[in-house]
Amino acid sequence: MRNGVLNIYKERGFTSHDVVAKLRGIIKQKKIGHTGTLDPEAEGVLPVCLGKGTKLCGMLTDRDKVYETVLLLGQSTDTQDTAGTVVSSAQVDVTEEQAREAVMSFVGHYEQIPPMYSALKVNGQKLCDLARAGKEVERKARPVEIYGIDILEISLPRVRMSVFCSKGTYIRTLCHDIGEKLGCHGCMEKLLRTRAGQFLLEDSITLAEVERLRDEGLLDGAILPVDRVFSDFPAAVLKETSSRLGHNGNPFRKTDIGSLEAEGDRLRVYDHVRRFIGIYEYHPEEALYCPVKIFYEK
Repeated sequence: MRNGVLNIYKERGFTSHDVVAKLRGIIKQKKIGHTGTLDPEAEGVLPVCLGKGTKLCGMLTDRDKVYETVLLLGQSTDTQDTAGTVVSSAQVDVTEEQAREAVMSFVGHYEQIPPMYSALKVNGQKLCDLARAGKEVERKARPVEIYGIDILEISLPRVRMSVFCSKGTYIRTLCHDIGEKLGCHGCMEKLLRTRAGQFLLEDSITLAEVERLRDEGLLDGAILPVDRVFSDFPAAVLKETSSRLGHNGNPFRKTDIGSLEAEGDRLRVYDHVRRFIGIYEYHPEEALYCPVKIFYEK
């Protein structure tokens, strides 16, 4: 069984679940999971976890992301993108400067109401399923953060921009909200995810490329090992006498560490023969490193 993460370029027309299903057929492995849904019409970076790497799915979903998007002013739709049905339209009587000012006003903390066409659940039901049934329910605003927006081009009624944002941000909703702020409505016309955590667009590969690498016997070289996902955490190697603590997922003390790359609150922990155990976090009140996520399997 292969373990680790593949940086997949999700092409238009595929759902994230489609990508997983196709990879199961290509790799001949059932234990595969994706790290966050991309809409069928969206493209770009979709990290996919294999084998032991599936324990990473929730952790990678929490990473910051960067998107390139095109905002189309002058209309709003039920899905907040151009794939939906137009529900409102208006003349775009705004200047480039007004559009720029409205876009940049969303940088920072932002209370965002999730769209009805989303995979979020309310009382056990997906919002998108309710929306398709013609039902609309109240959604609570959720705090997100827009770390930065780079306006790449303004050619009204379109604004092309790069958005660096926190987890849980809906770019469709951001486009909708910018249009409402300008008083002329707005929706998302295109979406390309260019980064998800440490995974970059330029390093991503299509499903066709995965097949080619498999056929050439080169696929393993494209899979990022689980421990390298945490390369920003210092590496710690346990002493031989203490390795069993890590193998069993037990806490350990600083004195149990044989070698340490650098000090840190979170560490990548290996046993004495450099087998990856997992991520540990230091708890100063107990003077112990405690497990956050264990990947070692006996």
